Amino acid sequence: MTSTDVRTEAEGSGPSGYAAARLRLLTEGVQSGPPRRAALSDLTDGWLAELFAAGAEGVRGVSLVAVGGYGRGELSPRSDLDLLLLHDGSDSKAVAALADRIWYPVWDLGLALDHSVRTPAEARKTAGEDLKVQLGLLDARHLAGDLGLTAGLRTAVLADWRNQAPKRLPELQQLCAERAERQGELQYLLEPDLKEARGGLRDATALRAVAASWLADAPREGLAEARRRLLDVRDALHLTTGRATDRLALQEQDQVATELGLLDADTLLRQVYEAARLISYASDVTWREVGRVLRSRAVRPRLRAMLGGGKPVAERSPLAEGVVEQDGEVVLARAARPERDPVLPLRAAAAAAQAGLPLSLHAVRRMATNVRPLPTPWPAEAREQLVTLLGSGRPTVEVWEALEAEGLITRLLPDWERVRCRPQRNAVHLWTVDRHLIETAVRASELTRRVGRPDLLLVAALLHDIGKGWPGDHSVAGEIIARDVAGRIGFDRDDVAVLATLVRHHLLLVETATRRDLEDPATVSSVAEAVGSQSTLELLHALTEADALATGPAAWSTWRSALVTDLVKRVSAVLAGDEPDDPEAATPTAEQERLAVEAYRTGGPVLALRAQTEPPAEEPSGEPEPLGVELLIAVPDQPGVLPAVSGVLAVHRLTVRTAELRALDLPDGMDGSVLLLDWRVAAEYGSLPQAARLRADLVRALDGSLDISARLAERDAAYPRRRGVVPPPPRVTVASAASRHATVIEVRAQDAPGLLFRIGRALEKAGVRVRSAHVSTLGANAVDAFYVTTGTGAPLPAQDAVSVARALEETLRG
Repeated sequence: MTSTDVRTEAEGSGPSGYAAARLRLLTEGVQSGPPRRAALSDLTDGWLAELFAAGAEGVRGVSLVAVGGYGRGELSPRSDLDLLLLHDGSDSKAVAALADRIWYPVWDLGLALDHSVRTPAEARKTAGEDLKVQLGLLDARHLAGDLGLTAGLRTAVLADWRNQAPKRLPELQQLCAERAERQGELQYLLEPDLKEARGGLRDATALRAVAASWLADAPREGLAEARRRLLDVRDALHLTTGRATDRLALQEQDQVATELGLLDADTLLRQVYEAARLISYASDVTWREVGRVLRSRAVRPRLRAMLGGGKPVAERSPLAEGVVEQDGEVVLARAARPERDPVLPLRAAAAAAQAGLPLSLHAVRRMATNVRPLPTPWPAEAREQLVTLLGSGRPTVEVWEALEAEGLITRLLPDWERVRCRPQRNAVHLWTVDRHLIETAVRASELTRRVGRPDLLLVAALLHDIGKGWPGDHSVAGEIIARDVAGRIGFDRDDVAVLATLVRHHLLLVETATRRDLEDPATVSSVAEAVGSQSTLELLHALTEADALATGPAAWSTWRSALVTDLVKRVSAVLAGDEPDDPEAATPTAEQERLAVEAYRTGGPVLALRAQTEPPAEEPSGEPEPLGVELLIAVPDQPGVLPAVSGVLAVHRLTVRTAELRALDLPDGMDGSVLLLDWRVAAEYGSLPQAARLRADLVRALDGSLDISARLAERDAAYPRRRGVVPPPPRVTVASAASRHATVIEVRAQDAPGLLFRIGRALEKAGVRVRSAHVSTLGANAVDAFYVTTGTGAPLPAQDAVSVARALEETLRG
């Protein structure tokens, strides 16, 4: 039965004919989705036009107008009829009588009616005072009567909206934000409100209003389909419940899924979440563009006055290789070539998250279109950028969603597709599986100072529930997936094994602590056997807390935390029998010995730079991927070497990825010792400086003629650091019993230019001798161990060691 057939059946039959035709349209099931909504709107249009014609004989200057959802022709089975009776004010009594001839038949059928009677001037005035009225009028559609009256109102309302957009759009944005605060995010709720929640139908309507202002426009790809999907679900919800409701309650989801021909309620929710996620992302991008345009309009007149006219050039400041900031967004540099730089998406994402800035939609789409796949395994830089992104705290969420919206996440991590938008039918969980994984990484970023391998903690957080996309025990399935993913990402065999253990046993600590007798030695021994090492236990403890905190408030408590901590202490005691290896033990290479002898003979520093590469990718066309540059420095043993070298590197904008410092014994016949520094460095952006220039500056730093502190201060003043991410505070501890020959000071902090220089200077100020150092930069985290002694070469007394650690931590916090 077509919409024309239904309308013909209803014509001339009055309310009963319309009611019968409406019932038949909604119950036959021949039509659904947009065709049924259009047919219902068309049927209702004809009936209301008849009512208008019957009551408007002899009345002039009046029209009947549909507004809001009905104006858009999107009537759901239980939708309100939003109607405006528009008149020119010439005969108010006749208009009132006409209104009664239209409204009462609607009420008699039990249909919900939102109605008003106004002149064009009154309608415009009300719209100016009430934003919701203005939004409804933007979709005004003529039904019957004086077409010119309706057209005039539409033209005037649209003109008012465009003229007032700089004032009204911020008001609309605030309205959307307040509604989201009350209703939550549609893409994560187990019982979502399809209309009011963030990412729902109200937000889709707001995007239409923004587009009508001509000030900005939403990304259009997929938006109409997402809106259609939510409307289809609302139609099915109205039909199955028989009520005008927008809340998709749990007990009704199976029926709604059946009405839509879907497999089950989970499939239904996943489709709803996907639609809501697209609308939410489009909203974020659109409101950001609105803000940019409004700021530009506010600033431009002042700039023109200052510059004497002309269009101002947007300032671009570098963030990373191929990535710059412009207008409060992260965009690609003009020289960036995504088709030649497969790491660019991760580098741009990490830079954006670290700076606390959104990724430009244009940049993300350009990378999604042009970037070539990463080789397998990933190059070291890609792995490091992923870790940096995951460790950036709350800004990670927005950046990750931007990559996911354009399909980049599933291209980087194909296994992500199975957990994307996957609901969790557990009242304890606040999020879908994929958002929970990102939330866990956000929580883990706050705990990175507690572990020696923050990179493994962050990647484990990302992968711990990845098995939920597969049947069976998600921990068992997840272990298999984690091994594969970790290998592709480029972790070595030992790290892959640790990640697999963390994913397999991510529930072990909390389940054992809350369900088993911790006084039973067998309980503790079984956990120790499953974990295997102190370092893995440390990681598992942090992952357990991050996982629980990311689940929801009901998943973690002081009681649970205390039980897990008690279990960890007991397991740690069982594992304590393993003697740690002494990280100082290393045999120098022939080149290192040669450099040491040359430094001894010349009495000054000697440098060697050598590029490092990874093996070729598995693809036939693969080429070695650069890991950075190995920098070997030999310096006669003297005070201040560590801050001098690290300070010179910071001045030259070189990032230290790994670093080792140790004293070398010279061959027989040579008195004294030489310090050897074996570091891997990379330029923040641009090319590396020449070795001769580095050596010259190092000589000046060692003799005191180069004021590194002043140089770094000048640079910081010229390029102030962005606010961006607020990282967890640094943590400095004394590793007891880690070495028999020295005191080990461990530093865990946010990596930053000049960090190693500040550490080295603080240790020099404390009067201790750095016997060796082992520095690692894992994503945005610095994990450093310094073996220090007294001037006579003995370990520090316990109290002195604690004082040095405390003073160093205060320095880094300042």
